[in-house]
Amino acid sequence: SILQDLGEGKSVQDYSLDSSSQLLPLKDWFVVPNDPTSQLSILQKRHDSPLDGHPVQEKTLKPVKWDFHWAGMTQFMKDYVSSCQHCSRNEHIHHKKFGLLKPVPIPNGLWICLSMHFITQYPLSNSFDSILVIVDRFSKMAVFIPTMSSMSSLELAHLFIKNIFSKHGLPSIIVSDRGSLFVSWFWTNLCQKLKISRDWSTAYHPETDGQTGRVNHILEQ
Repeated sequence: SILQDLGEGKSVQDYSLDSSSQLLPLKDWFVVPNDPTSQLSILQKRHDSPLDGHPVQEKTLKPVKWDFHWAGMTQFMKDYVSSCQHCSRNEHIHHKKFGLLKPVPIPNGLWICLSMHFITQYPLSNSFDSILVIVDRFSKMAVFIPTMSSMSSLELAHLFIKNIFSKHGLPSIIVSDRGSLFVSWFWTNLCQKLKISRDWSTAYHPETDGQTGRVNHILEQ
């Protein structure tokens, strides 16, 4: 790779290695390595800064593109801004008010009530581009399972059995959003057969499922 060649002291046209930041200046851009931590750091500085005031997607995207480039950056930035809790709380409402959001009650025992959520659109790493996050709502213990965004509901069931059921037993309740895998026929019937109740969180409303939202934010940082 270019980064490896530069690290070995080889000359690569239009590129040079910045030893302090590990970025690759390409003409007027800095090419950011395939590292989610570096990419998130850039977005946090450009979007979360009080001086910038949490700009919308287009206003976040344009200035970042002036200075930086990495593979998949447009979708990465759209996902980041869409999942910003500050923006979701302060977004202008263009519809009638919804009913009151009711946080899911905290259970009184370990691994009785779980939250499940996918974090997607990561750059490929060891053939994985997504993370399945499962949180025990009593202890706040979290399990992070690398996976693919193209996984099927059958594969979701296998991951659940391998990583949760085999170690902690069956939960009574699973809280998730209404993603395609969680509302699929197979997953719905599996939960019914195992007598697992399901509850729904609301997309971009962390008030409904704050624990998983906080875990996701810590993981992304």
